[in-house]
Amino acid sequence: MHKIALVGAGRIGRIHAANAASHPQLTLSHVVDPIAANAADVAASYGAQVSTLEAVLADKSVTGVVVASSTDTHLDYCIQAHKVGKAIFCEKPIDMDLNRARAASGTLAGARLFLGFNRRFDPNFQALKIKLEARTVGKLETLHIISNDPSPPPVSYVKVSGGLFKDMAIHDFDMARWLLGEEPSEVFAWGSCLVDPEIAKAGDIDTARAILKTPSGRMCVIANSRRSGFGYDQRIEAFGSAGMIHADNVVKSTVQVWTETGAQADQFQNFFLDRYADAYRAEMAHFAVMLTSAAKPDIGYADGVAALALAEAAAKSLQTGQTVKL
Repeated sequence: MHKIALVGAGRIGRIHAANAASHPQLTLSHVVDPIAANAADVAASYGAQVSTLEAVLADKSVTGVVVASSTDTHLDYCIQAHKVGKAIFCEKPIDMDLNRARAASGTLAGARLFLGFNRRFDPNFQALKIKLEARTVGKLETLHIISNDPSPPPVSYVKVSGGLFKDMAIHDFDMARWLLGEEPSEVFAWGSCLVDPEIAKAGDIDTARAILKTPSGRMCVIANSRRSGFGYDQRIEAFGSAGMIHADNVVKSTVQVWTETGAQADQFQNFFLDRYADAYRAEMAHFAVMLTSAAKPDIGYADGVAALALAEAAAKSLQTGQTVKL
């Protein structure tokens, strides 16, 4: 059994707490959160103790730290945990600022740091990746990634999120790198505010299209909106020289109603915690493997920096109207 500490007992932290507590090789021993009631609630639910970050870092029995706190703390907490020999599972993004994230390379390049880009652990997308690597549809040429939220978040969240590219599309930038098989070298992005004018007043966009191009000429189109109008919209199409691989949305059930008017399927899942529940569990299982063996993280510090670089390049392209070369 490995003792782990949770730093950040908000919405995502509670998911990680439940998955850690249910894993046979992990024990949730400490919970840290600036809001005392949050920490106490999660700690009581899983038999852990309310603690401080300083106490967690000093406790040698704690071998792993899950960083699910606010984004502006991610990098600092990862550095502190690494310096005392802890393995780290950190939510994305690694930081809001690319230069600051890159400056930590001397410290974190070799860290046992697993970055939580959970979509790589979705079984549907993993199956798509396996078929791509097997050349089921020949050589990959273009990629379409569609990621639309059911509805926009509160403007109060938008103001501290870092913007659509760093908060939302960064998942898709990571997926593009993973599926393309080579690093994008050029980025062009468009953006508008079509959903909520208050988001524009907050200095952000709610609708975007980004095109990534690799040195070999492969292209990826990423489509994002803060509102789909029909549920959580998560689709990928990979076009190869001999066909196309499609990963579709997940519905609440496989039940369909067939009548004279046609066929009606169940609703799409409407919340990311439901859509990616399996992925979150798989992430924690991977962290357990890191703790119980010498396995390296599937997604590490360098991946976090690369995804952040794409997010900042997209934002720069949107601002300048020009292609940004990486």
